[in-house]
Amino acid sequence: MTLITVMVPCYNEEGNVTELYARVREVLAPLTEHTLEFVFIDNCSTDGTVAELRGLAAKDRAVKVILNVRNFGQVRSPYHALLQCRGDAVIVMAADLQDPPALIPELLEKWREGYKVVAAVKRTSDESPLYRLLRGAFYGLIHRISDVRPIQNFTGFGLYDQALIEALRAIDDPQPYFRGLISEIGYPPALVPFDKPRRVRGVSKNNFFSLYDLAILGIVKHSVAPLRLATFVGFVMSGLSLLVSLGYLVAKLAFWDRFTLGMAPILIGFFFFASVQLFFIGILGEYINSIHIHVRKLPLVVERERINFVEGAPPPTGAATGASAPPS
Repeated sequence: MTLITVMVPCYNEEGNVTELYARVREVLAPLTEHTLEFVFIDNCSTDGTVAELRGLAAKDRAVKVILNVRNFGQVRSPYHALLQCRGDAVIVMAADLQDPPALIPELLEKWREGYKVVAAVKRTSDESPLYRLLRGAFYGLIHRISDVRPIQNFTGFGLYDQALIEALRAIDDPQPYFRGLISEIGYPPALVPFDKPRRVRGVSKNNFFSLYDLAILGIVKHSVAPLRLATFVGFVMSGLSLLVSLGYLVAKLAFWDRFTLGMAPILIGFFFFASVQLFFIGILGEYINSIHIHVRKLPLVVERERINFVEGAPPPTGAATGASAPPS
């Protein structure tokens, strides 16, 4: 019997968590060679999600719940829960039912073939053309500037062998870019395409700013190309400035009485160089911020409570855990 852990991050999903639990149970019921458990992590929901999770945990001891003391964001909270999973295989899926439970048997089939990573990739999705364009531009950029090649149209929905989870536990990263780490570790993934359905209940927590944060995190974590670009642009611009200065000097010497410099070139040049400097200072700031987060050594999350975890059991080796109340 192999243990399959289904890990589900939640934030304000009271209308979806119970149905997700029931649908996963239904899909896996015929697969009697597996034992199933759930790990839900709630990122300090403000609706009735916690009450729904408590009800599920009271009825089924295989439902384990982690409650955070506050919202730690959509990067740190799911990653922390993933490190707590002990299943031979861990299936990560969103609570909004846009990651179809019906795909789980196909993920397990690929795992039984020997793959340590089985990634569900979106073939189609109900998103705006602008988001689709920006997403494609990001993947094109990261593929060109990084040695790591994140899986395109992959949001984290998939299956991960415990060997990969152990490798993640050995990485001390308080602000991980999960999709990049999967490629960084290097296990060849099996790709399972699917059509992402429309959200039926609740509101998506993703917006332009959250997607922008993820994109910047992916670039900063897995590429130094922006820093090298800053050096290259600085070198080129200084060379151009020198050439323009020499040109103006020659023109002034040749046409002393008729050549007037004027204010326009000075103002244009000033604002142009200032904008280039601000752009690269911002990029440098992102790298410094990443270093700052590492130096502070904060936990991924701080837990308020654990439900249905084995009392007294130590956390998985290498997992970054915060303070938590005694297990229920």
